[in-house]
Amino acid sequence: MKVNVITFPGSNCDKDIGTILTNQFQADVQYIWHKDQFENKPDLVVLPGGFSFGDYLRCGAMAKFSNAMKSVLQHVDRGGMVLGVCNGFQILTESGLLPGALLHNRTLKYICKDVNLKPVHNNKIAEQIQKQSLSIPIAHGEGAYYAEPDVLKEIEEKGQVVFRYETNPNGSLNDIAGISNQNFKVIGMMPHPERAMNPYTNHLDGKLIFEAIFSNL
Repeated sequence: MKVNVITFPGSNCDKDIGTILTNQFQADVQYIWHKDQFENKPDLVVLPGGFSFGDYLRCGAMAKFSNAMKSVLQHVDRGGMVLGVCNGFQILTESGLLPGALLHNRTLKYICKDVNLKPVHNNKIAEQIQKQSLSIPIAHGEGAYYAEPDVLKEIEEKGQVVFRYETNPNGSLNDIAGISNQNFKVIGMMPHPERAMNPYTNHLDGKLIFEAIFSNL
């Protein structure tokens, strides 16, 4: 499996997720600097967590103009798969690859803790996960998912919601923690599955998420 991980100024989870994909899934990982475009055709492109461009203007608002995103758009047009985690999810919504937006947490506070996720089993990706509840860390200040009522209705009806929070930590509409596009090839989620891959902390549910995503390659 070939994976391109895009690194923006302020990304801080690029090596985390790249190392997990290399060590746990034997992926061939390339790190792509945001100023560069890529010509290879990876199986998966990852937009990692962090604070791209210092979250200037809005989270992900500057990153969408990076040269690397031109290649990401071409990758999506070819039917390639993209995973955006946390700041990566914000970039996907800002760039129009996923509907909706991520707003400030309703508490107006940064939240860093473990949460329980429910896979939404009418979604093609989440239906691969047999476990009913997953423990995955979150770490964000702007993670409240929002969409206009007609958009929210559409993504619900078309099975685009991948994960919901069991207990909503941030005010996301419909408890949404992650969504996909209509062909289930672009996935965005606020929780960090790469941080739930450590037997020493008893966090292992991230593997189930990666396996479900890879099953749709």
